[in-house]
Amino acid sequence: MTQETITPVSWQTADGVAVITIDRPRRRNALNLEVKHLLTQAVLALDADPAVRVIVLTGAGGYFVAGTDIDEMAAMTPTSHTLDATDQVFTTLRGCRKPLIAAVEGYALGGGCELALACDMIVAAEGARFGQPEIKVGIMPGAGGTQRLLRTIGKYQALRMMLTGEPITARDAFACGLVSELCADGAALTQAMALARSIVAMPPLAVQAILDVVQMGQDAPLDTALLLERKAFQLLFDSDDQKEGMRAFLEKRPAEFKGR
Repeated sequence: MTQETITPVSWQTADGVAVITIDRPRRRNALNLEVKHLLTQAVLALDADPAVRVIVLTGAGGYFVAGTDIDEMAAMTPTSHTLDATDQVFTTLRGCRKPLIAAVEGYALGGGCELALACDMIVAAEGARFGQPEIKVGIMPGAGGTQRLLRTIGKYQALRMMLTGEPITARDAFACGLVSELCADGAALTQAMALARSIVAMPPLAVQAILDVVQMGQDAPLDTALLLERKAFQLLFDSDDQKEGMRAFLEKRPAEFKGR
């Protein structure tokens, strides 16, 4: 196991899985510029590490991220948002080539909800709450909330969340497709790690192809998306992993995927 710590963001890696932890206990892990910058660095470093196959993002102290730090944000101007690149971490997450899993306990509100939405899967504890309360302080979601919620749960549920600012429970989030898996309180990271390990056992080229096609195809016309899918499907038949996977299936033994 290797571990690297940069307060208030730390990460550790083991057996192909990296866990990034946000730890600002006095602010319920609220995002400020420092945290955003360190998260960006962590994701870029882990995305470039060939030993890392899946990244899990979580928060310490029983919270995911309670929002963006209002103390810091209150004095910002349009120019400072541009100069400080306050959305860079979300862009980095969206561009990550490794599967990203958010392990959510407690609050995932505002920027915290958008951080979870920027991941590929969300594992949530029963007591977790998801929301976009920006309207209550005179603004709106600005890091993907309006567009990702719209595409994930549909116009009517998304607008209810954004126009009232009221959070929804993890169970309601699961029912409307915002959450991948539910678990008991305190178990989100354990459950997310189990999910990550199951993905690590899969052929890396197929994992990457699925991520690429879903990412590129979700906003494309159906015919274009189906073409992308078919081409990616066909290309995998040139891989050693395809031959090993099918041979192992026929021989009734576990496959040993190499990512080639």
